[in-house]
Formats: sequence, C-alpha cells, structure tokens
Amino acid sequence: MKLFALIGCPVHHSLSPLMHNDAFQSLGIHAHYHAFHVEPHMLKEAVQGLKALQCAGLNVTIPHKTAVMEYVDELDETAKQMGAVNTIVNENGKWIGYNTDGEGFVRALCEQMDVELSGARILLVGAGGAARGIYFSLLKHRVAAVDVCNRTVKKAEAFVVQQSSVYSLEEAEERVGEYDIIINTTSVGMYPHVDATPLSLRHVKKDTIVSDIIYNPLMTKWLQEAKEKGARVQNGVGMFVYQGALAFEKWTGIFPNTKRMEQLVIQQLGGKTC
Repeated sequence: MKLFALIGCPVHHSLSPLMHNDAFQSLGIHAHYHAFHVEPHMLKEAVQGLKALQCAGLNVTIPHKTAVMEYVDELDETAKQMGAVNTIVNENGKWIGYNTDGEGFVRALCEQMDVELSGARILLVGAGGAARGIYFSLLKHRVAAVDVCNRTVKKAEAFVVQQSSVYSLEEAEERVGEYDIIINTTSVGMYPHVDATPLSLRHVKKDTIVSDIIYNPLMTKWLQEAKEKGARVQNGVGMFVYQGALAFEKWTGIFPNTKRMEQLVIQQLGGKTC
C-alpha cells in the first residue's frame, strides 16, 4: 500500500484525509493518506522520515509551505514564483515540489460561479501565501486588473507586478464598487473568530462576485453581508477541493470526482452552503 501524507501544524482539523482516502477507495487505488502534526523545528526530521518510508506524495500546509522548499529535489516553476509548496510528488525517489493553491482557486471560481475572467477587474484582500498563489494564477487569464489591498502595504508591494495597484484596507474600502470580483485570502472571519470581517463592503455593487477562501464557517459574516447587498458569494470549499484534486492528479495521473469531494466536505462541515 502506498503512503500519502499531510504535514502541518496543526492538522487535527484537516479534512484532507477524509477527502483523499475516499477518492483512493472509490477509484480502487491501494493507498492511504495520513495527516502528521509536525512542529516547525522538526520539519527536516519529518521529511527525512517520510523519505525513508518511501512516501509517494505529500500535501504541505501552514506553517511549512515555504520552509519545506529547502528539502525538495526540484521545484516546479509555479512553486518558485509563488515561493511556496503545497504538494510534493515522489518520482522514483526524486521529490518535486508544486503549488496547486492558485490554480485550485481559479478552477473553482470559474466552474462554480460560471464566470469569464477575461477583462474582469479583481481585488485581492491580503498578501500572504494564499494571496500570492491566487494572484499569479489570475494573471494568466487576461484579466483587466488584479489589485491587492493589505493591512501592511509593503507586504503586498513585495510581490505584485507593475500593472497592479496596491492599497491600504481603508483605501480599498472606498474603491470596492470598481471591482467585478473581490476575494478574501486572509483568515479574518475564520472559526472561532466568526464576527470579524476583512473589508467593508458598504460600496459593493450588485452582482459583484465576493469570494472567501475560508470554509469554516461555510458562510462567513463577510459573505452574509455581501449576499444581503445583492452580491454573488462563494466560500472556500471549492478552492480546498480543487487544490486537493489537482494534487491527487499529480500523484496518480487521475483527476478525481470533485463533486463527490465537495459533498463529503460540506457534509462534514454541517451541510450548509452559500
């Protein structure tokens, strides 16, 4: 039986084992996916141990996505650009690092919201690893603009390209009505801090797509406010499912049933969608 793993700190809350083990079983693949809690100071030893066990593939989550780059043998160009790895493939003993977060988000956005990105004006809230991945993936789709706002402007300025504008949160709140799609890439509003919101939507225009990469709760306070203002809303389940499905495809060569994955995750989280 092949071993696949998730490493992070913490990982007890992760739904990745549920999702991937169901996919292995439904496809008749003799494999098992296990989540390992790895403290930051033990990352090197954990990677060495998984290599010794001939682990066939890994997912990497917070806080190891950048630090783990030191321990792979080769980096995919996308992972290099994003400065983070969330997926590792063992190819005959060579560990290759990838990042499926950005592409996973974009696939989910396009398919779930039936949106054409070409020509769209997009605002990203946040400047962390998730924002970086989503940012570079969106730029591949001939969008009119991908602007970024963050509490610390310099953090956003460190990765954006020239055609993008960077704003403070206060500046962005006054410009919300200029965008077709607004995406929260931060953890603001995630359980247990469910009353927090990342950005005021008082100027949001009707039918704007408002997307939150958080999936616990499934409907954040921010998304609820957006919905009440007539916006179309999307939670983070889609990104979670598609980044996992893309990782699964890199490991096995098979793209799994994302509808089945999504239903599993939503059921586990209480069954309420946007």
